[in-house]
Amino acid sequence: MGEIFLYHGSAGIIKAPVYGKGNGFNDYGCGFYCTGDKELAKEWACTGGTAAFVNIYELNTEGLRILDLASGYTLLYHIALLAEYRRFRIPASGIQSAVTWIKEHFRIELAGYDAVAGFRADDSYFSFVRAFLSNKASFKQLKCSILSDSCKQFVLKSEKALESLRFVSYEPVPMEEYYAKRKSRDEAARAAFQAGSEKHKRNGLYIQDLIREEVRPDDPRIQ
Repeated sequence: MGEIFLYHGSAGIIKAPVYGKGNGFNDYGCGFYCTGDKELAKEWACTGGTAAFVNIYELNTEGLRILDLASGYTLLYHIALLAEYRRFRIPASGIQSAVTWIKEHFRIELAGYDAVAGFRADDSYFSFVRAFLSNKASFKQLKCSILSDSCKQFVLKSEKALESLRFVSYEPVPMEEYYAKRKSRDEAARAAFQAGSEKHKRNGLYIQDLIREEVRPDDPRIQ
């Protein structure tokens, strides 16, 4: 992988990210969340505040142990990590058995990794995962919605990873322009997900099917 550019959208300029600082309930737990997509980082910076910046970094990946969820892993591994770290605002009776099963069969221990490259779970995408775990959306519907978006996130999880990160520069982000883009992306994703509901409902594979059939990670239906 060598040296790669990463971008972090924020309300401030962050020249030296601090190890251990951050929200432990993010997609992959505590870490410094970036993306290789500058435009996406600009959108992430616009949360409705008065200032927004995109911080630009260069990461030397030499010697880093990186978990790439987009390479060789079924999407269920990604969902298992969300189930591990994110909070689900759904009655336990409607989702707990699915969460327990997917964590038991697809959970990855992140302690040994310096960084995670994977799919993002913005509000709209996380709602798709909730629908799947509640047996209201098929695996194919979820997969088509998440994998259709090429925007990924890259999370630095260790001190070693942060030490390999070099701050390059920053750019102010036009709040109104990119807040509108963020909203538009979210609305488009939700509309596409709903459009796929009927398309993938027939002969769809649901979480209850996975549990009942004790589907294993090598099952071709979930690849």
